[in-house]
Amino acid sequence: MNKAFIFDMDGTLFQTNLILEPALDATFDVLRTSGLWQGETPIEKYREIMGVPLPVVWETLCPMHTIEIREESNVLFHVKLIEQIRNHQGALYPYAEQTLAALSENYPLYIASNGQVDYLQAIVETYQLERFIKGIYSIQSIVSGHKSDLVKRVVEENEIQNGVVVGDRSSDIQAAHDNQLQSIGVRFGFAQDNELQKADIIIDDLTALLNITFN
Repeated sequence: MNKAFIFDMDGTLFQTNLILEPALDATFDVLRTSGLWQGETPIEKYREIMGVPLPVVWETLCPMHTIEIREESNVLFHVKLIEQIRNHQGALYPYAEQTLAALSENYPLYIASNGQVDYLQAIVETYQLERFIKGIYSIQSIVSGHKSDLVKRVVEENEIQNGVVVGDRSSDIQAAHDNQLQSIGVRFGFAQDNELQKADIIIDDLTALLNITFN
């Protein structure tokens, strides 16, 4: 039986909070300079919704802006994020590398993320995760923009019959259940406590994955 681990990226493997504020500040600096934003950068609001599809992010942060301005802001934001990643301003969560290395000896590992392709690739390349990861799946490839459909693609393309989805948001938990997979919620990411209530297992440390048994 083909068993596999499917990981979320932001708030699960990668400490996005380390690069979030400077990249978002740089983006909103441009909006302020252009007269399109007044006041502080909405960093707390972004943290609340971290992990949702990008159109939802910019609809939430900039509800009064046109679609064109939101799209331009998103492009700039990703440029700034990738600059931070390439400059090693971010970091993996503690024990991420060791855990992935150990798991990859016995199971295929995949990433299914709401992040864009170039953003995910920057993280994978900077931290050499290709040593452990068999495939990287971005929500950009899914018309519906739903995490459940993204995980479904991972399952179907790799003929996964038994696996777990590891993530920090309710969408990760739901994606696991919608695809008849085990759900593992990580408490150290961006999740609110209520988001993890339906997870099969909740962990505080990535090394706990080494003791997981498949259903």
